[in-house]
Amino acid sequence: MRPTFPHETNKQPREPLAGFAFSISAYVLWGFLPLYMKMVGHMPAVEVVAHRVLWSIPVAGIIVLWLKRTDDLVAALKSPRTLIMACITAALISINWGIYVWAIAEGRAIEGALGYYINPLINVLLGVVLLGERFTRLQMAAVACAVIAVGILTFGAGGLPWVSLALACSFGIYGYLRKTLPIGPTQGFLLEVIILAIPAMIVIAWITASGEGHFDQTGFGDMGLLIFAGPVTAIPLILYAFGAKQLRYTTMGILQYIAPTMIFLTAVFVFGEPFSSIQAIAFGFIWMGLALYTWSLFKASK
Repeated sequence: MRPTFPHETNKQPREPLAGFAFSISAYVLWGFLPLYMKMVGHMPAVEVVAHRVLWSIPVAGIIVLWLKRTDDLVAALKSPRTLIMACITAALISINWGIYVWAIAEGRAIEGALGYYINPLINVLLGVVLLGERFTRLQMAAVACAVIAVGILTFGAGGLPWVSLALACSFGIYGYLRKTLPIGPTQGFLLEVIILAIPAMIVIAWITASGEGHFDQTGFGDMGLLIFAGPVTAIPLILYAFGAKQLRYTTMGILQYIAPTMIFLTAVFVFGEPFSSIQAIAFGFIWMGLALYTWSLFKASK
């Protein structure tokens, strides 16, 4: 489909309520995710990610069977193009998972929240670079605010906020590619974790052999937490994929404020992470940028 330009009629079809329900549910579940990540914070991030992959397979598999979409999965496995795209999205989401698990365990949940606040503005940049869209003045101001915020953290806090940038970029690019993957949301997620299964089993075998594993060596508590990584991972991501298929890219960008707000509040008021004046100024610019971006979307819809 070719892009619509400002001088043309841009009447959009009404977005389905189911799309909003799926997306909001996904973001709320992601907002609570740091609480779970703190519970597995004593485990290596790579081990947690490996178990997230393996225990997501039965959850997604049951849903695919229930939806009777196994033929779609078989067709995807026979398509080299789909497999290549799925390998890329699988790599991106595993990187995102790994950084996020590590960040929460290291007491850097505020940086994680900042990353997901930046993500909608990354979506704007992706639209310009990959889809040939044009910046509006408000969008340019919003992106400028994000750049200023990153600059403040880089020079004022003594280092580039790489955790925030890595989370924002990896999930932003994942969301764009995942939306274009020629397969349904649940089947696509199942395909991704199947691709990641072999590396995950190698990681678990290596950690277990070294005597540092937590699945069968430290009691039923850790075992239960690692098994629970499956539904914790699969359910919100599948809900997100369903929502992304039904809603516009810009709408998803607005709804995404839900998760980082919950993460930020959890980091400050539950985890007790320090929130410096430098961070407060940087977040102020980010929130200003998001307000400008949201207003630009409302103006465009009118």
